[in-house]
Amino acid sequence: MDNIPISWQLGALAILLLISGFFSLAETSLMSVNRYRLKHLANQGHRGARLATFLLLKTDKLLGVILLCNNFANAASATLVTIIVVELFGEGEWTLMFGTMTVTFAILVFSEISPKVIAAAYPEKLAFFASYILYPLLKALYPIVWFVNLFVVGLLRILRVKVNFDAQAQSLTMDELRSIVTDAGHFMPKKHRTILLNLFELEKITVDDVMTAHTMIESINFDAPLEDILNHITNTHHTRLPVRQGEAEEIIGILHVRKVINQLREHYQRDDFTKEDLLEVIDDSYFIPSGTPLFTQIQQFQENHEQIALVVDEYGELKGLVTLEDILEEVIGDFNTQLPSRLGNYLQDEDGSWLADGTSTLRDLNKKLNLDLPLDGPRTLNGLILEHFEDIPEPNTSFKIGPHRLEILQTQDRIVKSVKIFP
Repeated sequence: MDNIPISWQLGALAILLLISGFFSLAETSLMSVNRYRLKHLANQGHRGARLATFLLLKTDKLLGVILLCNNFANAASATLVTIIVVELFGEGEWTLMFGTMTVTFAILVFSEISPKVIAAAYPEKLAFFASYILYPLLKALYPIVWFVNLFVVGLLRILRVKVNFDAQAQSLTMDELRSIVTDAGHFMPKKHRTILLNLFELEKITVDDVMTAHTMIESINFDAPLEDILNHITNTHHTRLPVRQGEAEEIIGILHVRKVINQLREHYQRDDFTKEDLLEVIDDSYFIPSGTPLFTQIQQFQENHEQIALVVDEYGELKGLVTLEDILEEVIGDFNTQLPSRLGNYLQDEDGSWLADGTSTLRDLNKKLNLDLPLDGPRTLNGLILEHFEDIPEPNTSFKIGPHRLEILQTQDRIVKSVKIFP
C-alpha cells in the first residue's frame, strides 16, 4: 500500500471504525427495544417497527449478519492500523505493540462503548433506523450467514442448548405485568394504575373477603303482615332483598323491588294485592361456595345473568351475601361519595381515631383507613379481636395489634359490636 497516501488510509480507517460502530449500535438498540411497544407500532403499520420485528424473530440470523460485518470491520481496522504504523515508524516489536494498543483503544471508544451507550439511551429510534439497513443486508449476505449458523447450531446441539425466539416464549407473567404497572409512574394516571392493580388481585381475593356477613344481611320476613313487608320494601335502600320464611328463617328467594312496584301498579285500582302475588315475583336464590375467587365469580355473574349471590360453606350454611357491586368496588373503588370525616361505615372522631363496626372486613379497613392489620387469619375485625384475646373482651378494653391501638366500645351477643381505632 506504498502508493496509497497516508491521508487516504486514515480516512479508510475512520470509515471502518464508523461501520463497526454502526453494527454495535444496531445490535444494542435492537436487543434493548421494548418488544411490546414494538409490536404495538408494527400492528399500527409502522414500517420500521415491522422490519425490526421481522429481524428479531430471526435473532440468530440477525446476530449473524451484525457480528459478521462488525468483526470484518474490526479485523480490517486492525490490519490497516498495523500498515499505517509500520509505514510511519518502521517495523519492530514496540511498533506493533503500539499499533495494537492504538487500534484497541480506537475500537473501544469509537466502535463499541460510545455507540452502545447511545443505542441504550435511544433504542427505539435507532432500532428502526438500523432495521432499514440490516434488512436488505441480511438478504444479500444470507448464504454466508446461513453457512456460519450451521456451525453455531451444531455447537448448540452438542452443548444441548435449546433456543426459542418465538414471541410467546417471552410473554410476561402476572407478577411481571404487575411490576410493570406499579413502576409505570407518570406514564399512567394514578387512578388507572390502581384499577389495573386491583384487577390483578381478583384472582387472590375470594368472595369471603368482600361479602356482607350473614348477621348483617337485610332481608324480608315473608311471615310478617303484608303491610309491614310493603313498608320495608318502600324504605329499603337496596334493589334486591333476600326473603326469609319459617321458624328456621331459611331464604326462599330474592325479591326485586322493581318487580314489586310493577305488581302493585297492576293491582292498584282493584286493591287486591296479596302475598301470593308477591310470591310470583320472588326469584330463585343463587348460591355459590365459600372461597370462590372474585375473578371467577364475576364471570359466573355474567354467564348466569345474576347480580346477587348467597355464599354458603361446605355444610350448606349461609355465610354471607355478595353482589356484583361489591366486586366492582374492589376494582374501581366505592361508588358513593363520602364526607372527609366519613368513609363508608367508618366515622372519624375529633381526636383523629376511627369508629368501626366489628363486622368490618380487615381488607376494607386496611384499604380505606390506610391501616396495616394482619390478613393471614380472620377476615373481620371481630374475628381478629376474638383471636387476639381468645375470649370475648369487656368494653373499654384497650390493646395493640401491630402498630395500631384499638379500644373496644361495645360488645353484644358474644361479638364485638364497635371498636375505636387510633392512627
